[in-house]
Amino acid sequence: MQWESWSAFWDMGGFAFFVWGSYGLTLLLVVGELILVVRRRRDTVRRLLRLRRANVAGVGGRRAFEEIVE
Repeated sequence: MQWESWSAFWDMGGFAFFVWGSYGLTLLLVVGELILVVRRRRDTVRRLLRLRRANVAGVGGRRAFEEIVE
C-alpha cells in the first residue's frame, strides 16, 4: 500500500482504531507473557536452589522435595 501522507498512514483508511488497537493489544499481550515467563523462571530457579540447599544440608529425601514444591 502507498499513502499520500503520514496522516493518511496513521488514519489507515478510516480503520485506524481497529488496526492500531490490534497492534496495541498484541504488544500488551506479548509484554505480559514475557513478564510471566520471567517470573516463572525466577520462581523455578529459587525452588531448585532451595532443593539443592536442603539436599546438601542433609535433610534431603521426599519430604524436603514436597515442602519446596508446595
